[in-house]
Amino acid sequence: MAISRRMTLAFSAAAIAFTMGAAHAQDAMKIRIGTEGAYPPFNNLTADGQLEGFDIDIAKALCAEMKAECTFVTQDWDGIIPALQAGKFDAIIASMSITEERDQQVDFTNPYYTNSLVVIAPKDTDISAPTPEGLAGKVIGAQGSTVGADYVSDQFKESELKLYPTQEELYLDIGSGRVDAAIGDVGVMGTFLTTEDGACCKQIGDPFYKEDKIAIAVRTGEQELIDKFNAAIDAIRANGEYQKISEKYFGTDIY
Repeated sequence: MAISRRMTLAFSAAAIAFTMGAAHAQDAMKIRIGTEGAYPPFNNLTADGQLEGFDIDIAKALCAEMKAECTFVTQDWDGIIPALQAGKFDAIIASMSITEERDQQVDFTNPYYTNSLVVIAPKDTDISAPTPEGLAGKVIGAQGSTVGADYVSDQFKESELKLYPTQEELYLDIGSGRVDAAIGDVGVMGTFLTTEDGACCKQIGDPFYKEDKIAIAVRTGEQELIDKFNAAIDAIRANGEYQKISEKYFGTDIY
């Protein structure tokens, strides 16, 4: 009888431990991350449909730090904020700049890197500088709903802006001469220039608009999630994981 009682107690203890373990597993934070998947080297799809890039590696490092179960959802750029607001995912990690307009629609974490803009053009161009005067009368391509597109609208008043849904479509048109120049993020344009298709073009002048802050977007009012992401950003900066990822893609710390 005593043996049976001991066995019963042992089984009860094991059952309690299993239940607690299962409850702990169920309590793990689950986060769905929206990204574009068409913006190398920050986020893009490989030939076999796998996401890769700086944004993706940073997202995975943040999720590991938060001990969160994260899944990725790809979404066209021009619909990415409405998709977040509709609950398709919980956060956007897709090289999104903090702007006043977006700040009215979403809440942002602290920045996780700093961007600059750059202009590229065909190698036989007569454009000498990325200035309003240097680009006067020129057709400038940019991906829609980006800081680059806004910059052309605000600063290059004598230029014509042509918008594209994706960077890939923009690259096709600058390669074929359908636009005179293209504006975009320095890391994205720099990567394009190293490719076979990018051999058509060159950078014009130096990068500019150098304090473009990139952050994670969440739905308005989700302060707890913002706090968790901010703490994780600080942690991967402190433990060196951020620098390792940045060096992998850019050879320097882009924070």
